[in-house]
Amino acid sequence: MSNIRITKQFSFETGHALYGYDGKCKNVHGHSYKLSVTVIGKPITDASNVKFGMVIDFTDLKKIVKEEIVDQFDHATVFNKNTPHIELANELQSRDHHVILVEYQPTSENMVIDFALRIKNRLPIGIQLHSLKLQETETSFAEWYQEDN
Repeated sequence: MSNIRITKQFSFETGHALYGYDGKCKNVHGHSYKLSVTVIGKPITDASNVKFGMVIDFTDLKKIVKEEIVDQFDHATVFNKNTPHIELANELQSRDHHVILVEYQPTSENMVIDFALRIKNRLPIGIQLHSLKLQETETSFAEWYQEDN
């Protein structure tokens, strides 16, 4: 049986700031992110399985990505917890804002690495994460490929 890649797309709104950056992105701002998740595997050949013919049910993939990424990052503000932005983060949290503190500079490049780890840990046996594409704007995106890692 052939390996098949399937892709599901997601969107969410997230704010961030890049501490120490020399441009406008040092300011708190947001993006309408688009995330494409591609997994690879062999379609199920057992005719008695309700998922017969599927690599993974799109609904199952959606549940994983929604729980690990979308529900966590949608309408949140992401800051590197090792920068002075921690003061702003604490103030926002005290006002009941959803803030995520991460170990990395919250660039698209680093976020896509984080997302890959979160998704890979949840995929069923026999299904592998092939690639992610995190689109920050209509013309800018970061991509992660398993074969590169």
